[in-house]
Amino acid sequence: SFFRDKYIIMENNKVNLDTPSVKELMKVLYGGKRFGNHVDEVWPNLFIGDMSVANDRYSLWKLGITHVVNAAHGRMHCQGSHDFYGSSVDYYGVPADDSPSFDLSGYFFPSAEYIQTALDTAGARVFVHCAVGVSRSASLVLAYLMIHHHYSLLEAIQKVKERRWIFPNTGFLKQLRALDVKLRETL
Repeated sequence: SFFRDKYIIMENNKVNLDTPSVKELMKVLYGGKRFGNHVDEVWPNLFIGDMSVANDRYSLWKLGITHVVNAAHGRMHCQGSHDFYGSSVDYYGVPADDSPSFDLSGYFFPSAEYIQTALDTAGARVFVHCAVGVSRSASLVLAYLMIHHHYSLLEAIQKVKERRWIFPNTGFLKQLRALDVKLRETL
């Protein structure tokens, strides 16, 4: 049929409409540079970083950060809070474990809404972090790009990897794949 032929042509041109498997996504993630800075701007006014920056109010001030999303809220060494940042920085905590068995998907939409609402504020700069800044925080930023900017998971990964090395754990990749499938169904 026409659609089958069109799909085969697209597939031969390396455009696949299906969400890549976790194994395929891991190959993409392994590619490119494999080192990270403590913080990188991965989208206009949206930063991913680690706990060393999160725990350094002066660094955040120099970056002009107005909002912090802590994807390791309440975890050891990532104990940011409204009290720690004071009134100059708005704080949002996600109590996630960096474990493939942890269900991060329930935080995809609330975190994406928080990030978008923050970025809609004039002069806002959002810092999303976890302990190392490659798995939990990266997963939340990928979900944000998928939900609010209609990127596929693969496109979101490629966009963020232009600026930062990321590596969500396999459980988070599975959850992001499920989000990708769900969002494509609503198009």
